[in-house]
Amino acid sequence: MSKQLAPFHFDIVGSFLRPAELKEAREAFTKGNITREELTAVEDRLITDLIQKQKAAGLPVITDGEFRRAYWHLDFMWGFNGVKEIELEHGYKFVGQETAPGSLALTGKITGTNHPFVEHFKFIKQFEDEHTTARQTIPAPSQFLAELFREDNGITTRSFYPDLEELIQDIAAAYRQVIKDLYEAGCRNIQFDDCTWGMCCDHAYWTGRQKDKSVTIEGETAKYLRLNNLALEGRPHDLAFTTHVCRGNYNSTWAASGGYEPVAPILFAKENVDAYYLEFDDDRSGGFEPLREVSPNKKVVLGLITSKRPELEDKEVIKERIKEATKYIPLDRLCLSPQCGFASCEIGNQLTEEQQWAKLALVKEIAHEVWGD
Repeated sequence: MSKQLAPFHFDIVGSFLRPAELKEAREAFTKGNITREELTAVEDRLITDLIQKQKAAGLPVITDGEFRRAYWHLDFMWGFNGVKEIELEHGYKFVGQETAPGSLALTGKITGTNHPFVEHFKFIKQFEDEHTTARQTIPAPSQFLAELFREDNGITTRSFYPDLEELIQDIAAAYRQVIKDLYEAGCRNIQFDDCTWGMCCDHAYWTGRQKDKSVTIEGETAKYLRLNNLALEGRPHDLAFTTHVCRGNYNSTWAASGGYEPVAPILFAKENVDAYYLEFDDDRSGGFEPLREVSPNKKVVLGLITSKRPELEDKEVIKERIKEATKYIPLDRLCLSPQCGFASCEIGNQLTEEQQWAKLALVKEIAHEVWGD
């Protein structure tokens, strides 16, 4: 029998806290004190250890914890042909903090051949067994498009792509190439991580970062949906494709608030994914009512356990919230996970590795009691 495809009743979003040794090795590489090969050896060893810990925790999915990345999104984008790494004057504005200022700029037309993440996945794939599925997490195409027009990036982007439609088609084609290459490498579970929808849930945040006030949430979401679906065209039927909707996750802070109502009719009903990983860990995420819009062939992973704080949630409260969600979507189409990863960027959230694994043990315990597996 073939293994169940994602999502799973006991699930994760993907990233894990970086060990101190990994942070030190990456810094040493940046300073030129160790070689790329030496850094890779450290990454390989620590990822191997992480995967063993994931298996010991009983997870049905394994990831590399994003240990080879500084950012959840930019490292992947830098892997496309026609893209280079840059720094802006400012990072993203989060509540009480500003992120690191990394970004990107185009150097030519975008293509997806020979993307380094394919080799990264092959390393994870070797640890897959009859009990686990190897997952690859990548930023959504809409996130890439948004970064290309972040602050003054749009000036360079337009110099290579004066026609927006050509840009959209090239981004979609580049993603389809990477998806094809990942699939041929044995990948059967890819997750889009996507802050664009989370930002659109917070009208004040979205409009506040737009220099062009003619840009509307309605117009942007229609564009994002079309691009994401173009990237998914032709995907194999046995490739589970999911997406995580985020409101920002940086050093335990956040960027946006607001329920899913503004995006639910287009995102939940029309994006061609198999499941949505949704943040519901505090009042900023609103209620479960927008889940009415999820089309009947899709599942929802409820992110009810926060990855931002070390305190463990009350198990009975979480079980009651799952029950509340069943008013809008059946229990057999629901799953449970932390609301986001534990380290969307290498800085990580403000909890210890021990507390991280305690959070996952709680998710597993609740999932067993609710779904019986």
